[in-house]
Amino acid sequence: PTVKDNSELKKLLLETQGKSVIVVEDIDCSLDLTGQRKTKKEEDDDEEKKKEAEKKERREGEKQSKVTLSGLLNSIDGLWSACSDEKIIIFTTNYVDKLDPALIRRGRMDNHIEMSYCRFDAFKVLAKNYLDIDSHNLYGEIKRLLEETDMSPADVAET
Repeated sequence: PTVKDNSELKKLLLETQGKSVIVVEDIDCSLDLTGQRKTKKEEDDDEEKKKEAEKKERREGEKQSKVTLSGLLNSIDGLWSACSDEKIIIFTTNYVDKLDPALIRRGRMDNHIEMSYCRFDAFKVLAKNYLDIDSHNLYGEIKRLLEETDMSPADVAET
């Protein structure tokens, strides 16, 4: 489900059952969580822009809520302290360097797994899982091409 604000996020996380897996895809672009800590000047500039934006929203008669970094961190921390059930949260991103260090620190994100380019061993696993193929006369050529080309596992699975 789509979450519009901090209270909806907190409610959703607290309502998940034990042994749940929660996936937040493309966190770097799906939520406004990429803002690094700001300098005083940047904060002042942002405050001015925020005031102008709020005036515009009021004129249009709509004020939109959003999930903030602080709201996400508080919800995650609250989830762990309030629930003894096993829950796993998976965040995906193409740009880990854009994420705030508070989000990706140890204790919040215990494992960081980079899904790098597909190499021949991974290709064989995909071929077995998707096509039930253990061996093929083109495997030599495929191995050579994968050594020359950078393809993600998702690209390989789709082609």
